[in-house]
Amino acid sequence: MDLEVSPALTIPTSELGWRFSRSSGPGGQHVNTSDSRVELSWNVADSAALSDEQRLMLVTRLGPRLIAGVITVAASEQRSQLRNREIALAKLSRLVAEGLAPEAAARRASKPTRSSKRRHRVAKEHRAATKQQRKRPSAE
Repeated sequence: MDLEVSPALTIPTSELGWRFSRSSGPGGQHVNTSDSRVELSWNVADSAALSDEQRLMLVTRLGPRLIAGVITVAASEQRSQLRNREIALAKLSRLVAEGLAPEAAARRASKPTRSSKRRHRVAKEHRAATKQQRKRPSAE
């Protein structure tokens, strides 16, 4: 079953690498006998599913997470290996989708509105008046 990241990108199962190991956490004695922890890896650098632009975008955005062009996600939240496989697939899909998402529009600086300046000034005057009332009366 291929991993569909978006309508434009589907990662073939043949490009996904699975590793299983014993997981820490809940499970009692069962945890010592089953390999429920899942590591899913995908070679971004050599993937045939990506275009050159997508590959470049993923390598630049996910650079710190890549080790020799391979991205790896781990899942050990559940006691079931099958459930951890599903979680790992979802994590990888989300990570790749975020890496390929278009950049957000740059924030444009704006000036405070006239009414917000007025409200700010009124609030300052109110605070100043409150503090003036806290002073001791002068002995004149």
